[in-house]
Amino acid sequence: MSTPIAETGRTLRDVGGQVLLVGAGKMGGALLDGWLSLGLEPRKLAVFEPQPSPEIAEHAIKGLRLNPDIATVQAAAIVIAVKPQIAPEAIPALAGLAERAVVVSIMAGRTLGFLERLLGAETAAVRAMPNTPAAIGRGITVAVANAKATAAQRDLADRLLAATGSVEWVQDEGLLDAVTAVSGSGPAYVFLLAESLAHAGVKVGLPAELAEKLARETVAGAGELLHRSRLDPGILRERVTSPGGTTAAALDVLMGADGLDGLLERAVAAATRRSRELDRNG
Repeated sequence: MSTPIAETGRTLRDVGGQVLLVGAGKMGGALLDGWLSLGLEPRKLAVFEPQPSPEIAEHAIKGLRLNPDIATVQAAAIVIAVKPQIAPEAIPALAGLAERAVVVSIMAGRTLGFLERLLGAETAAVRAMPNTPAAIGRGITVAVANAKATAAQRDLADRLLAATGSVEWVQDEGLLDAVTAVSGSGPAYVFLLAESLAHAGVKVGLPAELAEKLARETVAGAGELLHRSRLDPGILRERVTSPGGTTAAALDVLMGADGLDGLLERAVAAATRRSRELDRNG
């Protein structure tokens, strides 16, 4: 498993050239913030973003190149973070740059084959699926490279992606559909758990404000405990559960025949199917 750069002491001071970020919305902006925090100099960054945030405009004052003439960019890496639906119009202009760079795409539903069709069959490409905790440096990204990406280019992609959390690599691009269903969509499942737990608290008599705070802090605290612990989630669950106690009574419902396991299996399967449909369209 690849660990976050912040935990290994690795920096981004030397990336072998410029990094071009295409699209600086929420996820692209999170990557940009991570790169800068890890020592990537603004002068080594170029950003194409038609509606830059005030923060990006401020970085431009410090040397970041904002919406430069594409002919003046010499990128070692191109990170594409635009919305998938505008990709067919936005990406072909990068073809000349892509001949000398590794192209890293975080677009959902856009395959390596899609990138190769738009940029050329010889393009060194990496497809990655991050998730929203990247915004606080606690994301996890799964990546897959095509055969044209060299070991050095894959390492550069890993360093760039790890700026927002952990990175895992797979060899089978088909696994990214399941990855999307588990970790890409997964934060929404956790937020729903917090919502549902708060609603259940209200149903048994808690004031809404207190129920919401209890649910939020419980989900956040349990997540942090899971993050810090080396124990299996099942063992952590068992440690909270006394035989015949209140937790056991609740778990009898959650782990019953129509319980949480089966519900999540169906949910993840539905998300996986939808991801495959998007991939076929991409």
